[in-house]
Order: sequence, then structure tokens, then C-alpha cells
Amino acid sequence: MKKLAILGSTGSIGNSTLSICESFPDRYQVVSLAAGSNIDAAFAQCLRWRPKAISMATEELASTLAARLKAEGVTGIEVLHGSAGSVRVATLPEVDFVVSAIVGVAGLEATYAAVCAGKTIGLANKECLVAAGELIIAAARENNVALLPIDSEHNAVHQCMRGGTPTEVKQIWLTASGGPFRNTPLADFEHITPAQALKHPTWVMGQRITIDSATMMNKGFEVIEACRLFNLPPAQVRTTIHPQSTVHSLVEFIDGSILAQISVTDMRLPILYALAYPERVASSLTFDLAALSQLDFSQPDLARFPCLRLAYEAAETGGKACIALNAADEIAVAAFLEGHIPFLGIPRTIEAVLQLTSGPRPASIGEVLEADLAARQCAREVIASQSSAILR
Repeated sequence: MKKLAILGSTGSIGNSTLSICESFPDRYQVVSLAAGSNIDAAFAQCLRWRPKAISMATEELASTLAARLKAEGVTGIEVLHGSAGSVRVATLPEVDFVVSAIVGVAGLEATYAAVCAGKTIGLANKECLVAAGELIIAAARENNVALLPIDSEHNAVHQCMRGGTPTEVKQIWLTASGGPFRNTPLADFEHITPAQALKHPTWVMGQRITIDSATMMNKGFEVIEACRLFNLPPAQVRTTIHPQSTVHSLVEFIDGSILAQISVTDMRLPILYALAYPERVASSLTFDLAALSQLDFSQPDLARFPCLRLAYEAAETGGKACIALNAADEIAVAAFLEGHIPFLGIPRTIEAVLQLTSGPRPASIGEVLEADLAARQCAREVIASQSSAILR
């Protein structure tokens, strides 16, 4: 019986993980949850799973949840809040597997603490490895902790890697749908609206990750994550446009063999793989081979997707560049969704912030978070100056 802490329990990955727990009650037990701001969902999860502890985003939300649980007659659940609450949830002695699915750097401290506490990590938060991958990987090695990717592309690579040794790998290929604009004329990019960018052709996701898919920054983050998870330089992590999204990733070996991982586009499958590893557990998540009737692959156009180019450059530089890449993207995407900058203002903002970023590599999680805040402020200033220039 694996005992789970789920960071980001009310999000899509969290709910899919709980669905797996429903399907395999003899294998997985929910011990603790970090639920963010969705108090109704958190209350329902407390009633269903009776965790030992749950953390909310703020003290006010935690107080409200505690009052609702008391009124319902539910006892024995420790209600926490903030980063300290998430750390507590992730490091309870009973927990042996932590699903890291809090979006953004908000989940960084708890994930790092869980690694230092020796917990196995199911990693669905790519920002952790983008912003602090060097520190997390070092801590995982020091504490002999397995980092099992839940992101579908890295999960696919992990599965394919079982077909050979690390020294036999020539390169890996991360597939990308290309988003909604892979065939849009470049001249039209300045006029792309948020509503258009939020119409992803394959996946249903949150707003930021959907925009990141449209700019291919999401794939850029995955390149950085893959470099760190699989100890590969950026030149050995390739990307390919695959609009059918049936091949999730490929690994090319030095003898010319290529292994591909193919499955349904359902996040429950990579979650189940990570939870069960090194076993495979029978499930109903079967794949229809008729979907393989057409498989298209093409190279991404870096003129069309400059965010991907910026991610490769940040991956080469490492350190604060990767922190700034993630922070500036989050601020720029929010500004685009609010109508403050155009679609191409996203890569322009990120590139400007990267040019203004320098300094030594952070030596602690605290220094990572400081660099993140500085990059966010820099991005806001860049956006403000861009807006002023347009008005003049």
C-alpha cells in the first residue's frame, strides 16, 4: 500500500490521481492534500478521503475549511495553510509518495522538502525543475530519491529509456501538437486574440499552459526538464511537431533503433505508471490502433515559435536564466490574457528579461525564489515600458 501526499489535489492532475486511488483502493491510500484556493473541492475531498492533513493557500481559507469540517462533525484532519502547510503535507512521516502538481513555483518548497525527506516524487510540476532543477536533482541524488515524471512526454521518455542504458541513448524526441497556430501565417500572429490562443486542438488544460502550448514555451520548459531528468545536454533533446498527439515521445539509441511510447491522451495513464513503478498495473486505458492510420512529424519553425528558441538558450545557460524564463513567461502570459500586450509581446517580454538577467547560480531554494521575484518585477517593468512606447 503506497501512502500518498497530493500537492495540487483540486487541479486536473490531483483529481486524476484521486481517480486512480478510487480504482485501486488496495494499492493507494490518500494521507495528505494541498488544495490551494478551491475550498468547496477541498471540503468534498476531506469528506471523501479523510486525510490526516490538508493545506489551503491562505490562513483565511484554512479557517473557513476548519469551521466547515467542524460543523459537519468531521474531526482528526489537521488544517494548514501557505508554503509551510504544503511542506508539512509533503513531509508527513506516513507519506512515502508525493504527487507534485501545484502549478508554478508555488509548489517548489514543498517538492524540495519532500525530496530532502526521502519521499518518492511523482513530478507533474515542470516549473520545479525549470526554476530549481539543479538543486532538486542534486538533492535527489544525495537522498537516493526517485523522480518519476508524470508529464506525458517525460513519462513516455522514462518508459522508452527502459529499453537501453543511458550511455546507449543518442537523443530523445519530445512531441508537440504545435498548438492552434502551427499553420497560421506568421503575418497574422500580431493579431492573435486570447480567445483564439485558448482553443487547443488536442488537450483541455488551464489557461497558462494552453497559452504556453500556443507559443510552444510549454515545450521549451519540457526541454529544460528533460535535460535535468535524464542528464542530457540541450543538443540531445529534440522537439518535433506531431499534431495527432498519439506518439508522446521517442528515444533514439546509438544503434539507430527508435522506441516510441503510444497511448491514449489521458493523464491517468502516466500517473498510474508513476504510482506503480517499477510494476505495470492492468487498467482500462486502452488505445485504438486505428488512431495510427496517419502520423505526421515536422520540425518546429523557430521564427514562428521564438519562445522555443529562448528556452533552448536558457537551457544552455542554466541557473538564473531558467528562473527568469519561467517567471517572465508567467507575467507575460497574464498580460496577454488581460489584453495589455499582443501575442508576440510574450516572447518579446521574455527575451528582454533574459537580456537583463545575470548573476551567479542560486545556491538555495530561498535564492531561487528571490531570483524568481526579481524576474517577475523585471517583466512587469518591461511590459510597462512597451505599453508606454505604444502610447507615445
